[in-house]
Amino acid sequence: MNSREESSVGAPPLVAAPWRPKVNPWLIGVVVALAAFMEVLDTSIANVALPYIAGSFGASNDESTWILTSYLVSNAIVLPIGGWFASVLGRKRFFMTCLVVFTVSSLLCGIAPSLSLILLFRVMQGAGGGGLQPMAQAILADTFPPQQRGLAFALYGITAVVAPTIGPTLGGWITDNYTWRWIFFINLPVGILTLLLVYRLVEDPPWVKRAAGAGVKIDYIGVTLLTLGVGALQVMLDKGQEDDWFGSHFILTCAVIAGVGLVSLVIWEWFYKAPIVDVRLFKNFNFLGANVMMFTLGIMLFASLVLLPQFLQTLMGYTAESAGLVLSGGGLLLLFLMPVAGTLTSKVQARYLIGFGWLTLSIAMYYSTQRLDLDISFGAASFIRVVQVFGLGFLFVPITLVAYVGMPTEKSNSVSGLINFMRNIGSSIGTSMVATLVARRAQFHQVYLVAHATPGQPTFAQTAKALAARLATSGLDASLATRQAYGRLYGALIGQATTLAYIDTFWVLSIGAGIMFLLSFVLKKNEPGGGGEVAAG
Repeated sequence: MNSREESSVGAPPLVAAPWRPKVNPWLIGVVVALAAFMEVLDTSIANVALPYIAGSFGASNDESTWILTSYLVSNAIVLPIGGWFASVLGRKRFFMTCLVVFTVSSLLCGIAPSLSLILLFRVMQGAGGGGLQPMAQAILADTFPPQQRGLAFALYGITAVVAPTIGPTLGGWITDNYTWRWIFFINLPVGILTLLLVYRLVEDPPWVKRAAGAGVKIDYIGVTLLTLGVGALQVMLDKGQEDDWFGSHFILTCAVIAGVGLVSLVIWEWFYKAPIVDVRLFKNFNFLGANVMMFTLGIMLFASLVLLPQFLQTLMGYTAESAGLVLSGGGLLLLFLMPVAGTLTSKVQARYLIGFGWLTLSIAMYYSTQRLDLDISFGAASFIRVVQVFGLGFLFVPITLVAYVGMPTEKSNSVSGLINFMRNIGSSIGTSMVATLVARRAQFHQVYLVAHATPGQPTFAQTAKALAARLATSGLDASLATRQAYGRLYGALIGQATTLAYIDTFWVLSIGAGIMFLLSFVLKKNEPGGGGEVAAG
């Protein structure tokens, strides 16, 4: 054997360098995060404008709520199948297509001359937006090296968590100062700019290009089951409390269709060779656990996002803008905490960060039950939101990171689609849960308090008599003063019953976060800074 043969035998095997984009990953990250931010913002920005839109078209408030429902239904249907579309069209092409559909439909929503047309355009807008979130996350996962993946997800987390926080405040400001149509028109410059930047900067990795050229096989049965199941579920969640849940034949029908459709979807996709939704990923217990946690995080995020402003507006007389300002401190804190959490993922195992986040969130929700009352100040309410956000800031990034632990690189599109879908469904359930719990628990406490607020109760009778006497000194006759006294006491009773209902709801959130804290320790170890690599040992 000559020296050349010896050197070739002793040389280590050549390993192909991992794929990296041609431009700076952070530039790509900002561009795709901007697209996701625009889409997430639209899930909440229209909420406060519904009365104005209804007035423009001569529609009722109940009819105008379909503007939200139509968007959420189409959005939820597209989210889990984004990975399939990316494999067929190529991820960049699919991302750009979604941007075009979202931007054009935003323009159409802004110029819509009737309610029926704006509903149609909102369906289109939701479908276009449904592909932006998962593809943005998948692009970030593949663009950044493993040691920077936590920071990349922090950038995405800012869009997913902060955008819903500022949406209602921004929507209220635009509607009050301009017109509701501008909540759609503001998407146009952002959408056009993002589209041009994506075209110039983003590129598909080799494995995505190979998959895009492998041919198309459409799973018609899977698409049908997904559309029926997810669509019916979203309508049920959005309209349930309004229609008295299962007391309504419409909601009961939606529940049956959702249950049969989703169960059939899972069974069909599990055995189908080319599924449109890769449900077999849930065989990985770690991925399943991450999805359960992201689902719960969606509930916690939107439930807490709805609870505090709703309490302040309905019971404390805050305007939409003032209630939004209460949330602003928490939003600013998230801007700081997300990068911190992203940095910590390179030094600490994700499951420990997740455990810390759930524990602090559980404590924060318990703290909310102790501080919430009808005498709460603006500063105290703002501090409650800051305390709640502190726990949320340590959850989104590490949970997203854990979802990729042990997953093949070519599955990143499907992983991001499913985990975003679970968060969005959790968000819908959280919003519905808040509305139902507050309404039902307020009725419960009202019945209890009314039993102790009768003329036969000495304390109540003395209070009513004293209040009537004070009103009489202001010039009212005795009979009117007595009626007003009882009316005011009943109003105070309703306020106290509703406050207790909000406190009960925060108790439920605290218990739920505590359960997730225990679950966090059954997740697999990951290599800090490995971006989804399983830790040895």
